[in-house]
Amino acid sequence: MSTARTGAGEDAHAAYVPIAEHGLIGDLRTAALVAADGRIDWFCAPRFDSPSVFGSLLDADRGGCWRMDPVCGVASRQQFYFPDTNILITRMLTEDGIVEVQDFMPVLRRHDPGHRQRLVRRVSAVRGTMTMRSLIAPRLNYGRDRHVRELHGYTAEFSSGALTVRVRGSVPLTAREGDGADAVAEFSLRAGESALFVLETCEPGADCPREPLRPERAEELFRATVAFWRDWLGQSRYTGRWREMVHRSALTLKLLTHEPTGAVIAAPTLGLPEEIGGGRNWDYRYVWIRDAAFSLYALLRLGFTEEAEAFVEWLVRCLRRGGDGEPGPLRVLYSIDGHADLPEEELTHLEGYRGSAPVRVGNRAAGQLQLDIYGELVDSIYLFNKYGKGISWETWSDLCAALDWLLDNWDGADESIWETRAGRRRHTYSRVMCWVAVERMIRMAHQRGLPADLPRWTAVRDLLYRQVMAEGWHEELGSFVQRLGGEGSPPPGILDASLLVMPMVKFLSPKDPRFLSTLDAIGAGLVADSLVFRYDASESADGLDGTEGTFSICSFWWVEALTRTGRVEEARLALEKMFTYANHLGQYAEQIGVTGEQLGNFPQAFTHLALISAAVNLDRAMG
Repeated sequence: MSTARTGAGEDAHAAYVPIAEHGLIGDLRTAALVAADGRIDWFCAPRFDSPSVFGSLLDADRGGCWRMDPVCGVASRQQFYFPDTNILITRMLTEDGIVEVQDFMPVLRRHDPGHRQRLVRRVSAVRGTMTMRSLIAPRLNYGRDRHVRELHGYTAEFSSGALTVRVRGSVPLTAREGDGADAVAEFSLRAGESALFVLETCEPGADCPREPLRPERAEELFRATVAFWRDWLGQSRYTGRWREMVHRSALTLKLLTHEPTGAVIAAPTLGLPEEIGGGRNWDYRYVWIRDAAFSLYALLRLGFTEEAEAFVEWLVRCLRRGGDGEPGPLRVLYSIDGHADLPEEELTHLEGYRGSAPVRVGNRAAGQLQLDIYGELVDSIYLFNKYGKGISWETWSDLCAALDWLLDNWDGADESIWETRAGRRRHTYSRVMCWVAVERMIRMAHQRGLPADLPRWTAVRDLLYRQVMAEGWHEELGSFVQRLGGEGSPPPGILDASLLVMPMVKFLSPKDPRFLSTLDAIGAGLVADSLVFRYDASESADGLDGTEGTFSICSFWWVEALTRTGRVEEARLALEKMFTYANHLGQYAEQIGVTGEQLGNFPQAFTHLALISAAVNLDRAMG
């Protein structure tokens, strides 16, 4: 059983809970973070990218939260998922006994046209007699909108002009003393007794349910939701050594899927810092094209073909839309609906997680040029064409149009995979992925006999390859490096962990001497006990202040690179070490800091995708 424990003496009302001490629940439309002390401190509704209802994760005083606390002292807390589900249980061991809080968002069936969004909290006394206090303190629209509170016995309503939040309970809800914005419930439970709370949101003009809350309905919803998650996970073909970690990653990825559109978001949070007190705080509640190849690879390898098909359909819609209806390249990231207009603004009224400001909503990277995304897009559709049901003529035509643009524009500077803000550079990784785009198009044309300008495609493919080998190789370092040289000048000697993917995308054999030498150079320059930095920020100015931790996706790329080069025992040790950096539930934020703490938005899809790929390939290598 995985647990998180916190001491009884901490001032939980004022403190920020560590990023890692959270679990995720959701209903395939939005998600909430539940801290190990039982508070919900992040929840956006009705979608992942909607403004927050509870946001104390980003401002302990002004963000709002929903607490669930024993009145007596708490000796320790434990948090775990109900087996093979995304139902989260927080157990509190107190002076008076043991109490559990079950948190989940009901999902009753796939693609349910009548889906009703609810956040359910069931509190059960396991042993002893327990007095509990629940504080419901929403702060709508990231805490920017004032709301009116109305209390009706067992119901509390919080309404602004844009949203109504209704909480119904099986115990009375009353006014918080001296406060006109929040509601509280204080109740006692004996062993075997439960109290129930259900939160629902309603937009203006929507029909908000008002029927009485039946406690027995909670058990029906619980059982139906258990059945949904177990039925979904039962499709997995993975039976390897790390089943618990791989399946928890799969369940986490599913929680980050917006089922109505098929989109997979990067993370359900915004503003969580890459450095405590620093300014590298981004909004990740969108869909990066880059995630496509890794998402599809992971989903297809595990057997989740329905999710892969839905994501391909989403990708194709973006491909057809291009730059949101404008001529030019694909955008780096899109909204859940496939729109690329994501203006970035700062929420200056929020202090940020542990004082890490500014808090940004929206993402200016949507306007960057990142040429590598063409490789990731085409590779994802190539994989689907190979392992899925195949692509249509319309999709092939759209791909050819995108490739035509790339063939005319590949030899330029861009911001590339790490989305730096120091101006465009000629990145080696982008050239590798441009090669992938052209090479996979050639493969699909041959496999399916599809019409193609093969002489032109082949010529550009070979030119890209030769350029990487000539201008991306640093002879003195004995490694491929971050940026290309040119005109007889050597490239800057900057190592970059993104180049670990070269054998994964078939650019080089894993036993190629140049890749083996690159692996050794990255190991010496960017790896610290299985943890891998993206690059050395002191050598590669990225236009941003502050520092950052190691990137967990790069650590799993390191595992896979070791595996492919035959260093299996090293790969296994590195993978097992990375597992120890997961939180108590097997989930990862974007980065791991100097002291081992999780940093950045949480949980991050890209990291869990890389975990699945690394584990599956290492399993295969070990027989």
